[in-house]
Amino acid sequence: MSGLTVSDYLLQRLNEIGIDHLFGVPGDFNLTFLDRVIAHPRLAWVGCANELNAAYAADGYARSRRAAALLTTFGVGELSAINGIAGSYAEYLPVIHIVGAPSLSAQQRGDLIHHSLGDGDFGHFARMQQEVTVTQATLTVENACAEIDRVISEALMQRRPAYLLLPVDVAVAPAPAPLQPLTVQYPLDASSLQGFRLAAERLLADARSVSLLADFLADRFGVQQQLAHWLEAVPLPHATLLMGKGVLDEQRPGFAGTYAGEGCAAATRRVIEQADVIITVGVRFTDTITVGFTQQIEAAKTIDVQPFSVTVAGECFEQLPMSCVIDELQQLCQRYSAGWMLDRCQPAPLAQDAQPGLTQNAFWQAMQDFLRPGDLIVAEQGTAAFGAAALRLPSDARLVVQPLWGSIGYTLPAAFGAQTAEPERRVILLIGDGSAQLTVQELGSMMRDNLKPLIFLLNNDGYTVERAINGADQRYNDIAAWNWTQIPQALSQACPAQSWRVMETVQLTEVMKLIADAPRLSLVEVVLPRLDLPPLLQQVSASLHQRNSA
Repeated sequence: MSGLTVSDYLLQRLNEIGIDHLFGVPGDFNLTFLDRVIAHPRLAWVGCANELNAAYAADGYARSRRAAALLTTFGVGELSAINGIAGSYAEYLPVIHIVGAPSLSAQQRGDLIHHSLGDGDFGHFARMQQEVTVTQATLTVENACAEIDRVISEALMQRRPAYLLLPVDVAVAPAPAPLQPLTVQYPLDASSLQGFRLAAERLLADARSVSLLADFLADRFGVQQQLAHWLEAVPLPHATLLMGKGVLDEQRPGFAGTYAGEGCAAATRRVIEQADVIITVGVRFTDTITVGFTQQIEAAKTIDVQPFSVTVAGECFEQLPMSCVIDELQQLCQRYSAGWMLDRCQPAPLAQDAQPGLTQNAFWQAMQDFLRPGDLIVAEQGTAAFGAAALRLPSDARLVVQPLWGSIGYTLPAAFGAQTAEPERRVILLIGDGSAQLTVQELGSMMRDNLKPLIFLLNNDGYTVERAINGADQRYNDIAAWNWTQIPQALSQACPAQSWRVMETVQLTEVMKLIADAPRLSLVEVVLPRLDLPPLLQQVSASLHQRNSA
């Protein structure tokens, strides 16, 4: 034997796939496993304020790394985290959720153990996890190594969360060292590839114009650089949706803006929708980012590339990895692009207004000027995300949003996770006052770990996005008024942070100059009008109001 335990084997596999940090909350069923984490030379423990925040942080980490890992205890801990795991499932993030559980012998006897439902059935929570994880395993001494490898490999291939139930006695059981590195095999059907190639060639050979629309799955399945090389070789008008904003370089000639159906500029719609052939890569048309499904993308002229399949003018070809399909499409485009018209447009400028004071439009103009190449912007669902949709990102900048799952409060812990993954990157968090009240405890963890995000807290006195949908003056959209600039001091005795409250545009721009290269966490409370909305959110909220009222 190697002297390793099952815990050591699991940690070695996690570290092998690029995970250097484990987020979570300790509990008595995971403490022996945590001892092995603390002893590990390359994988660090990151304790969070609660399990939900830890799940959000792992999600943010997975957006910057190949995958992430989360540790909770049985029952109470894993159920507190399940909302965050569901978000990772909806938006394709491989988070390995490890749950410390009672011993196998106690489970077999049906002991009435704390954190259980008291009925002797220890499978309740694992069954709940089946709906929000792509694969699951209850580890035993006999199956542990094989199941760990299977579960991690499946999570990496599907880019979705996975669940490992680790009983306390299994965690300390001996295990052999891994014999070979983990591999991920993507299915490839040669006949399907040939059929796709012929169908795509028929469509592209007759085209006079072609456009490219990319979305978040292009990022999740690692084809961002392939798309960049494609656009270098074959200039095409191109755009992204909000969920995939940053997948394409927005400074590249031909970038037409952020596509949002009726919610985007007419010129952006024209160059994307009116092309003879529309190539969509990793696109999912969700309600909020298309202003209620207003996209006009005709199936008959679309090549739709998904993670494991591609549909050409309505004909679907299965078992084709996205990277393989993109290689084929680039070759076909290079062959036929000489005769294509190149219809280019510039992204629409940010909205301007003549209102005095600090407004949404003034804030987003200041933010546009504040951004730098390489920034990581994390924008909360609501005014922050839909305002950020209008920004033109600098090269190598990324935007993290969660418009499909849309769990408010997500972004503050997600920014913590993202900066833990990339501590030297400038992380800018844009979050509303209502959302921040859900997860603000993680500011303490940020300061404990000496991270230095730049936090712009948009204080518009409550749930403004909900006010826009329904009940502008109803008390259910009100929140408690907090003294935001004193929160960092309350959450850290050392308080390595600086805070400001700004109410005028000139104050905002001066503070931005001060914090641009800040060596510590900076929180800027931006006081905005209560019912002021970014233009895109006005359209989205009107669509949601209509759909929810029907």
